[in-house]
Amino acid sequence: MLHVSEPRRPAFEEVLAAARQGSPWAFGWLYRRFQPRLLRMLAVIAPHHAEDIAADVWLEVAGSLSRFSGDEPAFRAWLATTARYQVIEATRRSGRRVGRALDDAATEQMASASFAARVVAVLPPEQADVVLLRVVRGLDVDEVARAIGRPPATVRSLQHRALRRLAREADPGALTA
Repeated sequence: MLHVSEPRRPAFEEVLAAARQGSPWAFGWLYRRFQPRLLRMLAVIAPHHAEDIAADVWLEVAGSLSRFSGDEPAFRAWLATTARYQVIEATRRSGRRVGRALDDAATEQMASASFAARVVAVLPPEQADVVLLRVVRGLDVDEVARAIGRPPATVRSLQHRALRRLAREADPGALTA
């Protein structure tokens, strides 16, 4: 019986090294691997501009990939940090808080988003960032701390307050605070 082996999947470190050398397949691999989570995060924090901001994030990544060092979790944290800065820049450019004004279009997007995304919208921005980075992006506390520039203890506190608030929103009589 002839066995055909599956092609070997490259390790993240191999892909990163190839992407740094300008390999289109490697950058495409990074894009395909990380773009869905990036868009989910941006759809919540910047619903009207998620695609545009994601494009800006990848342009920034392409231009500064040679300066990045670290493993895959560090890359996810770096990508999240870059996205956060791009949201801030988009906010400055537009002169308003991106994704926080709930007009008809935002309400429509929120209705079509996942339950988690709709619930996170009730949180203050910093708590929402922590929950998104922890839950949607799958980062650990230290990675989130690096991404938002706060100590791990602050991240834990923000996460705790966010989860309590989400619990109150889900069932106002469930918790007393």
